[in-house]
This record gives sequence, C-alpha cells and structure tokens, in this order.
Amino acid sequence: MMPLKQIAALTALTLLAAPGAAQPDTGEKPSKGATELAKLLDGRVAGEPQTCVRTLPSESINVIDGTALVVGRGKTIYVNVPQYADSLDEDDILLIRRYNGSQLCRLDWIETRDRHGGFYNGNVMLNDFVPYTRAEKGSGEG
Repeated sequence: MMPLKQIAALTALTLLAAPGAAQPDTGEKPSKGATELAKLLDGRVAGEPQTCVRTLPSESINVIDGTALVVGRGKTIYVNVPQYADSLDEDDILLIRRYNGSQLCRLDWIETRDRHGGFYNGNVMLNDFVPYTRAEKGSGEG
C-alpha cells in the first residue's frame, strides 16, 4: 500500500500535469502555471498534507497562474491547489480573512481583486497545504 504523502504528491502532480484531467489527451503542452510549479518543485519531496501553515506578516503568498498558491519558508514550501485554481491570476491581489491568527488555513476566506482597478474577481476555496522540502544532497546514491 502506498503511503499517504506519496498519494498526495501523485495526486497534485497529476492535477498539474493534466489541467483537464477529465478530458482526453489532446497532445497540448502543460499550462504555463503547471510548468512553473513543476520547476519550483524540482528536487523537492512532498510531505503530509496540512490544513494550516504558519505564515509571517512579511511573508508573501505567490500566485502561480491558473494553478496554485505557494507559501515559502526556507527549505520548505507549502503548495495549495485550490478549487477552481484555473481562475487564479498572478496579477490578483489576495484579501485574506484569517480565522486562526498567524496561520493560513483551509477554511480562511480569500477574495481576489484586480491589481489595476481593484475590482472584485472572485473567491479562492483552499484545500490542504502540501509541504515540499528540498531533498538532502548526497543521501542514498554514491
């Protein structure tokens, strides 16, 4: 039986590699956002999904177009692939209503606004955050 963190990682990568997962393969290239996230995750190992992640006031949340939200800290980054991720735009401003202090949680309310006009764009419905940690160099093979 496959461990839960491997299942979570495979699920996330499957969703990213095939944005229209329910659609047949049309030979289209992965989206710009999926490619950007895959590059960001290269050399990292997925951990157990978490409902909340601790964030600092100075820490930014990176929006990857049509794909995910990324919160980064040191050697670990946390990736959230929200419902309706295809509506995410890197030019969006995120207005976050936190219900758990300095943590960003799955049930927090995130509203998106257009950066240029301040117009309401929609809401983001978060899922669990998957931590990705850089793999230790020099471990294992020699």
